[in-house]
Amino acid sequence: MEEQWIRRFRDDDAYGTKLVCFPHAGGWASAYRTWPVGLPADAGVLAIRYPGREDRHGEPFPSGIEALADDIADALSELARCRLVLFGHSMGASVAHEVALRLHERGRPPAALCVSGRRPPHAMGGIRRHFGSDEKIIADILRFDQSRAPVFADPDLRELVLPAVRADYRLVDAYRGGHRPPLDCPVYGYTGDADSEVTPEQMRGWADMTHDAFRLRVLPGGHFYLVPQEAALLADLSDVLRHAKHRTEAAS
Repeated sequence: MEEQWIRRFRDDDAYGTKLVCFPHAGGWASAYRTWPVGLPADAGVLAIRYPGREDRHGEPFPSGIEALADDIADALSELARCRLVLFGHSMGASVAHEVALRLHERGRPPAALCVSGRRPPHAMGGIRRHFGSDEKIIADILRFDQSRAPVFADPDLRELVLPAVRADYRLVDAYRGGHRPPLDCPVYGYTGDADSEVTPEQMRGWADMTHDAFRLRVLPGGHFYLVPQEAALLADLSDVLRHAKHRTEAAS
C-alpha cells in the first residue's frame, strides 16, 4: 500500500527526515519532481499519488477528502516512525492537515505541517462553487495557471486529465471543514501576496490549528506563487526540515 500511494524522488532508510508533498486539485505527484535539488541533501523527498491519475489512472476516485486522508494515513503508517514534514498546496493543504490529525490520533504526529494557499478548516464557509460544466472547471484552472492551456487545447490530453480534475473539484466542493482539534506540532503557512483564493489574514487562522508554534511566509505571486517562487519556498522549507531534525534530536 505504501508503494501504491507514495512516489519517492529521493528516499531510503538512511533519511530520518522526510518531506511528504500533497498535490493541489487536479495536480500530480510529479509536480514535485524538481524539489530535491533545492532541499537539504539529508532529507527524503516524497509525494502522494492520488488515485485516478498518472500511473494510477483508472483507479476509483476518493469519495471525500476525509476518506482520502484515511487511506493516506494508512499508507504512511510505517514511515511515521521517521520525522515526517507534511506539505500541501491548495486542496493538498486540507488533505495534509487531515492526514496530520490521523497520525496524531495514532500517536505518531508529524514533525511539522506546512500549508499553502488554503484557508483553515474553520474558515471554509462561503467558498464552495459547485462547478457544473467542464468549461467552467477549465476556466477556473486557467484563471490561476495559464501554463496548462495547451493541455486543455489538445482533445486527447484534455480527455486524459479531466476526469481527475472533475473528481478533485467535487472533493473540494464537498469538504465542509469545521472544527478540528489542535495539533501538537508546528504549523507553517505559505501564500502568495496576490492570491485571490485566500488572504494572508485568513492564512493566519492556521495558528488555531496547533498548540505549538505558527509562522506565516508571504511570497510574491498569485495562487500558484510556488512555481515562480520555487527557490524561495524551498529555502524556507529547508529551514523547516532542519528545525524539525534538530528539535527531535534535542528531545531524544
